[in-house]
Amino acid sequence: MKRGCPYGSHRVIEPAGELPQAAWKIDNTPQIYSNEILIDVTRLNIDAASFAQIKRETQENTERTSQMILDIVRERGKHHNPVTDSGGMLIGTVIEIGEEIAGKIDLACGDRIATLVSLTLTPLVIEKINEIKFTVDQVDIAGKAILFESGVYAKLPPEIPEGVALALLDVAGALPQTARLVQLGDTVLIIGGGGKSGLLCLYEAKRRAGPAGKVIVLARSDTSYKRALETGWADIVIQGDATKPLAVLEAVKEATDGALVDVTINCVNIPGTEMATVLATKERGVIYFFSMATSFTAAALGAEGVGKDVTMLIGNGYTHDHAQISFHALAESAQLRKLFEQLYS
Repeated sequence: MKRGCPYGSHRVIEPAGELPQAAWKIDNTPQIYSNEILIDVTRLNIDAASFAQIKRETQENTERTSQMILDIVRERGKHHNPVTDSGGMLIGTVIEIGEEIAGKIDLACGDRIATLVSLTLTPLVIEKINEIKFTVDQVDIAGKAILFESGVYAKLPPEIPEGVALALLDVAGALPQTARLVQLGDTVLIIGGGGKSGLLCLYEAKRRAGPAGKVIVLARSDTSYKRALETGWADIVIQGDATKPLAVLEAVKEATDGALVDVTINCVNIPGTEMATVLATKERGVIYFFSMATSFTAAALGAEGVGKDVTMLIGNGYTHDHAQISFHALAESAQLRKLFEQLYS
């Protein structure tokens, strides 16, 4: 076997010299190099921003949606949505491990794993689409994928349904980042707090802010509003549109007696919510953009334009031990586990 670059650059077709995430097209041939892992893929979890865009374009027509996903993968060698520039993640079974890394990693053929790296850099072949789960952003497939030597992964706990594990791991970075950012007594706004990542952030923000803090959720749809309200974790739930910054500002002013919030966490899957996020945050406050629909140009220039001095953080999908931390949260909170099982089993 030949050895490949640990970061996968040997798979890049176009443009030469790029890393696979930034590349337009990569080689998805399901024959491994000596430091790669071959996975028999059964399910994709499409990034929320990507799947929302696909659903809008195909109007949730199963045949058109399947064709659009197949076209992306055939053209690019990976599931890398050219509109949203985002991908997702996958679960499957390890079927071959390169001779150079076999024995050096805690994996064996037959292990069920979830990849914790984006589909935007993962060589993928889809042989067949078996089912599209529109409500949970998941697609059951038959296919093959390659995990590079540098790629992170998590073994799937047998006690957690695979759909739940995949949904949780897709947004696992959100919970530990929230734990780092929210301090005791903080006032926190979670935009999209009734969604997948939003629920994790809401749960952790309430724990970290404590009784002296205040956690506010902004939810757009009736379903998300009701879900956030029923958790009991939010002190205030506002139903509103995060693409309407001035309306959001007034609602947050009312909820905080004009003080605004210390930390804002943006978890929505649609564009155009940057300025609502900025305006709701105090001077010298912290903003965490976990959403892949975020335009960081709009956020930076928008904050400058309104003279708001805030710290803005990019939502890194990877945090050290984030899979284990998120699985622990599910074990710790029966309510959180029940919510994820109801939504994603």
